[in-house]
Amino acid sequence: MTSIRFALNHMAAPSLAIGDFFALARSLGIDAVEIRNDLSGNAILDGTKPEVIKEAAAEHGLTIISINALQRFNEWNATRAAEARELIDYAGASGAKALVLVPKNDGTGCADGERQASLRQALAALKPMLEEAGIIGLVEPLGFEICSLRSKTEAAEAIRELGAESTFRLVHDTFHHHLAGEAAIFPELAGLVHISGVSDPSVSVGDMRDSHRVLVGDDDRLDNAGQIRALLQAGYQGPFSFEPFAAEVHADKDPAGALRASMDYLSARV
Repeated sequence: MTSIRFALNHMAAPSLAIGDFFALARSLGIDAVEIRNDLSGNAILDGTKPEVIKEAAAEHGLTIISINALQRFNEWNATRAAEARELIDYAGASGAKALVLVPKNDGTGCADGERQASLRQALAALKPMLEEAGIIGLVEPLGFEICSLRSKTEAAEAIRELGAESTFRLVHDTFHHHLAGEAAIFPELAGLVHISGVSDPSVSVGDMRDSHRVLVGDDDRLDNAGQIRALLQAGYQGPFSFEPFAAEVHADKDPAGALRASMDYLSARV
């Protein structure tokens, strides 16, 4: 049996202060975490210095695999360049290995031809910035119908065209993979897998949103176990990071117990 290398995204317990979040990861035997720049009242948005995060991660024996995320990365302009520089600098100073790159998701920039050109422009601009800092760019296609980058195939083609396989990797998000309806999994380009489930039997695939994303259990509609098995069998050796957005997960008074149950469920199925 192949073992799953679990990781923890701060979205799994966003109300926990960064030190408590790190302690939660360690209590589960997890040694890799993702920090975020979109949690109000918490690190990074509360002004926590990157050196403080680096020190806390070292104290807990954790690797920070990514900062999540540079939003609208494929709408490249002066504002985006400044945001990228700030986040890349923060990643370097905090010890984070990578920066997640999220495409714009508002129904614009979706036209065939336009979206590929925008993607290439952004990747070409980010490549020297990331390489200078020694930070990996993790491109995360989103499965929503209004997203300007739904396809991992398109992202992989752009990365390979630029000869930038050592600078950019793909995020395989089990939720977005299911929504996009794309069969290809690109284990050789995958740098990170985000895992979350959908258990609500009433919501259609086209209407699934972040608010439906719970921890994976036996009522999962996204076939997380099958996706994870396929990735492992195809040679993916990276982390599988829990990223649930549902309010009921965030309100759980025993996040460690809930995460442990999901870890056990998935481990028994691969």
